[in-house]
Amino acid sequence: MAQAPFIAGGSGGLHLDEAVFGEPFHGPLVHEAVRSEMSAHRRGTASTKTRAEVDMTGAKAWRQKGTGRARAGALSVPQRTGGGVAFGPKPRGYTVKVNRKALRRALRAALSVHAERGSIGALDPAAFETPSTKAAVDALESFAGDGGVLVVLSDGEETCAKSFRNIADVTVTHVEQVGVGDVIGAARLLVSEAALGRLTEKAVAK
Repeated sequence: MAQAPFIAGGSGGLHLDEAVFGEPFHGPLVHEAVRSEMSAHRRGTASTKTRAEVDMTGAKAWRQKGTGRARAGALSVPQRTGGGVAFGPKPRGYTVKVNRKALRRALRAALSVHAERGSIGALDPAAFETPSTKAAVDALESFAGDGGVLVVLSDGEETCAKSFRNIADVTVTHVEQVGVGDVIGAARLLVSEAALGRLTEKAVAK
């Protein structure tokens, strides 16, 4: 894992706690955590009507005998136009439970990936006294690497957030809302000092 205590980026450096950024990667555990986070965003409101719920007459299509055709019962059966849906979706919850210790370990593993490949950088929100997309673009140009950037900020850093939020391939999120999927899915990670402290707390909390 990362040997250097500081990873340069933006306008400063970050002290990386080895207890958090030295975690070995656990693929199945990270997958489980990301799956849980993605499932939690599903509303689960998809719904279809069964043959008992469709608004249709209960009369037979035609009489039982004497027509030369096969017997036909209710018109609400799934194989008929306008009939109910067989085995269709109904409102349900998609919550997948993951133990808190497992979530913290998955977060440490995701953060350690960025530390290992040097794709984590420091961001100084104080440099953005007023919102400036140009200043944010200039800061990103000095950040080595390619691919999407996840900017993690804390309370009181809204001006910095406004500077980055309209740049393509840049996602800005609050440290309390960042998840394992956000971290592992980003090619590069930019964090403020306050956000890093909170991320460290979340990753090692008892």
